[in-house]
Amino acid sequence: MESSRVQPLGPDLEHTHPRPVHWVATAAAVAAVIAGGSFFQPSDAKATTSTGVSAPRTGSLPAVEAPDPRAADYPMDCGRARPDVIDRGSADLDGDGRPETVAVVRCRTAFGTPPSGVYALSQPAGAGAAPRVVATFVDPKEGMSIRDFAVRGKLVSATLLGYSSAKVPRCCPDLARKVNWRWRDGKFVLKALPVPGSV
Repeated sequence: MESSRVQPLGPDLEHTHPRPVHWVATAAAVAAVIAGGSFFQPSDAKATTSTGVSAPRTGSLPAVEAPDPRAADYPMDCGRARPDVIDRGSADLDGDGRPETVAVVRCRTAFGTPPSGVYALSQPAGAGAAPRVVATFVDPKEGMSIRDFAVRGKLVSATLLGYSSAKVPRCCPDLARKVNWRWRDGKFVLKALPVPGSV
């Protein structure tokens, strides 16, 4: 059975010893990410997974370029500035022969570590249009940061970093959980991996 414990990061300080209330908060945040993934899946959502810029199509059809994450309009508020794309990966996640792009984005700030969003992008609806956001893996409103992001084969993986309490400085997350997403039965499915040392 998978434990809901999270792995503490950093030095052995009082706030790095998660109590049951912290586990509940972290479990709730991961559950929100899982639930959010099902709500942000449009019926025409498709996905892809290689790290290349384009993916070959079968037959005589030409290769299709992966969506450019810098051209997308993300559902997050960064004021007058556009979100910064801090990581990305492209591949054919849903097996339809067209690459999708998964992007890690966050607002630019001079202080602290702003929360990140992770979004899957599909081809634009028409010529000159922006790539479409077809899935939200991590909503910035959850207050998490992303580490170890990767797109390999048909798997998107990352480590979610969070905070055990409001007293923990926003620069220094003290909770971590490895997760991955895979396209299954017409949607992206999130799986939280066991915490090292858990039963």
